[in-house]
Amino acid sequence: MAVTAKMVKELREKTGAGMMDCKKALVQTDGDIQAAVDFLREKGLAAAGKKADRIAAEGTTFIAEKGNEAVLLEVNAETDFVAKNEGFQTLVKELAEQLLSAKPENVEAALESKMESGATVAEHISSAIATIGEKITLRRFVIETKTDADAFGAYLHMGGRIGVLTVVEGTTDAAKAKDVAMHIAAINPKYVSHDQISSEEVEHERKVLTEQALNEGKPENIVAKMVEGRLNKYFKEICLLDQPFVKNPDETVAKFLGDAKVTEFVRYEVGEGIEKREDNFAEEVMNQVKGN
Repeated sequence: MAVTAKMVKELREKTGAGMMDCKKALVQTDGDIQAAVDFLREKGLAAAGKKADRIAAEGTTFIAEKGNEAVLLEVNAETDFVAKNEGFQTLVKELAEQLLSAKPENVEAALESKMESGATVAEHISSAIATIGEKITLRRFVIETKTDADAFGAYLHMGGRIGVLTVVEGTTDAAKAKDVAMHIAAINPKYVSHDQISSEEVEHERKVLTEQALNEGKPENIVAKMVEGRLNKYFKEICLLDQPFVKNPDETVAKFLGDAKVTEFVRYEVGEGIEKREDNFAEEVMNQVKGN
């Protein structure tokens, strides 16, 4: 029997499961809606789907290394309690291994990639949701590479609340690279060095600082010189190599690195940019009643 969009829609409304899961269930049951409902319930996917509209802003970052490749990923859950759950932590490690193995281009491709079990990553996450009982999402990841002459700096702060992965050329000292990653976690620079800053950003900042100086009543003949001084100070604050090293503020990160060179760094902070919804309690109760 051909599975139609109308049948998929009906099954989604009955179970709250994902569209692809509904389609698969209908194919497996030859279009029998009730049998498909049972199929999804048995797989735990109906329960997973009902959590689709919840906001997952907690979770963890994690770093895995394999030879000259490393991955930094963020996986979100609804509560910090579940983020510390052993099952959740196991899932995160499994996802990290899968990402290093499949090397997908983006999250969408990652979710479609197949694991050794034969299940897709999306299906594997859905199964974990059914067991753990909260919405879980693979939010983002980055895969970095290096050579045998380089080092990865991997640092997880507060058990994964912040994750930093750096690539440092010219040294195989992983401890040194990790110290730089720790600095990045604490100070949160925007760039490695000045040459990464676009001319547009430089001009924008120059314009803002010029207006500030004029509004302070500074004479126009010294404003330009003042602005350049402030501009240099500002960019030193946001460029990694110019910052005072967090473990020894008497030297810059560049001096700490010596002949070594940071080529890449990525810093993830759990939930950054996710707007946490604050539900009215009465509305939450009503939503639950309507859902039953």
